[in-house]
Amino acid sequence: MMAKKKTVVLYPGFGVGHLTPMLELAKVFLRHAGDALDVAVALAEPPIMNAGFHAAVARAQAANPSVSFHILPTPSSSSAAGEPEEPLVTIMRFLRATNAPLRSFLRSHSPPAAALILDMFCADALDVAAELALPAYFLFPSGAAGLAVFLALPAARAAIGGAGGFGSLGAGAVLTFHGAPPMRVSELSQGLAEDGESCRAMLRVAARMPEGARGILVSSLEKLEPRAMEALRDGRCLPDRPTPPVYCVGPLVSPGGAAAADDRHECLRWMDAQPDRSVVFLCFGSMGAFPKHQLAEIAAGLESSGQRFLWVVRSPHPPGAAAAGGEKSDESLDALLPAGFMERTEGRGLVVNSWAPQVDVLRHRAASAFVTHCGWNSTLEGVAAGVPLLCWPLYAEQKMNKVRIVEDMRLGVGMEMDGEGFVKAEEVEKKVRWVMEGDDGEVRELRKRVAKAKELAAEAVEEGGPSDLAFVEFLKDLFEASQQGLVHV
Repeated sequence: MMAKKKTVVLYPGFGVGHLTPMLELAKVFLRHAGDALDVAVALAEPPIMNAGFHAAVARAQAANPSVSFHILPTPSSSSAAGEPEEPLVTIMRFLRATNAPLRSFLRSHSPPAAALILDMFCADALDVAAELALPAYFLFPSGAAGLAVFLALPAARAAIGGAGGFGSLGAGAVLTFHGAPPMRVSELSQGLAEDGESCRAMLRVAARMPEGARGILVSSLEKLEPRAMEALRDGRCLPDRPTPPVYCVGPLVSPGGAAAADDRHECLRWMDAQPDRSVVFLCFGSMGAFPKHQLAEIAAGLESSGQRFLWVVRSPHPPGAAAAGGEKSDESLDALLPAGFMERTEGRGLVVNSWAPQVDVLRHRAASAFVTHCGWNSTLEGVAAGVPLLCWPLYAEQKMNKVRIVEDMRLGVGMEMDGEGFVKAEEVEKKVRWVMEGDDGEVRELRKRVAKAKELAAEAVEEGGPSDLAFVEFLKDLFEASQQGLVHV
């Protein structure tokens, strides 16, 4: 008699950047264990930074009909009385309050839940997993070196002592972590240098993760980050406690090409008319928006470069809205960009509003380089497509990612910017020309490394590849844990 099916529940927290790898992980579950497991995604609509939430969920549902999606009821109260708080603290408070509807969902779901896969910001859901005797794992959204740094943060902060934390060392102070390249304090994840409530919230998550996780999945491939994986396996990132098993199961990126021929985005039809490897693609993530004066510099740099380009432009936040996670303004491209820019660059350049099918663009034969905000999903999509990266980090852990891309993986170069993150038109022109026209040894070697990384990424997820085998190993542990009722908390 066949065993009854169970469900693995994925809980991605908030933000498109955290949902995307979870959806790709869902596909891996179905490919390996679809006959034994159903896959459900539990979603919480956050009280801030939720622009596009329902549209993203609708796209995910349409693209993943074999996965069930459940938007959890909003908790009755998750707000704090008193002074306004930092956005990350608000999100963490909200997710903690969402434990109650998550618990109800897990108790009532049929087929019954066999395991819970958590986003890093959902660490408080470990309490629910322990209460229901469910094995809990994390999917860390920022690669192996990112995990190595993250797990080491509580001990690193404690070693500094006193008030001020990392920031007291000075923005230019260089920090060293096992498994990662040296980085300045100014390159740490957003909020860590200030030593405020956001910093304390992240340190709390970093401390909880190894205490409560049975294992940690990473969207990366071991051959891309061998030093980080070695440090994690050797326990050097957590010298005072055991490190949970870490499974490199990536890159968890879409293969693209899902749209029907008559439903392809206009930008792909434009790309079809361009020569091979002739277009630089500029896109800065689901939350990446620039003020008008920066948009004007980018436009001037692209125009002066003489290169073909595809540029995704998002409306900037109104003054004060960005920090609070508010809505962006809704201005037309003509209003956002310098007068006459689109007319002067017509034919060799295309600007699209808000969104483009990034994976399909990067994998198009005409794509040659990627100006990116260095979000980890975008980084991996660029790696898998085999294009060099021009790194322009904006928020979250993206400055750390830029250091890893440039110094460790050596798959891109950084855009020079001032202390406020402003990039001049001359720098845009210079770097775009360099990567598109350059024929010196440095550019040739960069493109060779990028091509090799593309091969490794494809090999990793093939049947029998390193990431595929790591997932099989993880899946074996999950089945054993769910059958025996083992929970390590």
